[in-house]
Amino acid sequence: MPAATNKVTIGRSAEDVFAFLADGMNAQRWRSGVLDIALASGSGAGAVYHQGVAGPGGRRIAADYEVTAYEPPRRYAFRTIAGPVRPTGEFQLEPDGEGTAVTFQLSAELPFLKRLLMGGMVQKTMDAETQALTRAKAILEG
Repeated sequence: MPAATNKVTIGRSAEDVFAFLADGMNAQRWRSGVLDIALASGSGAGAVYHQGVAGPGGRRIAADYEVTAYEPPRRYAFRTIAGPVRPTGEFQLEPDGEGTAVTFQLSAELPFLKRLLMGGMVQKTMDAETQALTRAKAILEG
């Protein structure tokens, strides 16, 4: 099962960091693979975002997601509901001195054939997604 985790400390309050990460409309600012995103419905837990991400050759792949946990300013989780791979993800935030420690985790269960054919590419993409948290840090601290 592909999985990736990254933890960074951001020099802002947990409330500020949570608000930035939980607002899907900020995704294009810090996640380079996001081509387009729009809030489809709802807010908080149950909100659904339509999202297109760059696939092989830059081709758009649907990667819509639903917010599954919305617990300001500590926890935000989601599950992907469209696309060939449907990872789940979670942000956990906790005070750390003058800032906020953020842990971003992604995981995806792949059937045997998909794991054989796409496992390496999925892992690479998930690693890049979690590492993009450093870009969010730069934006929030800038």
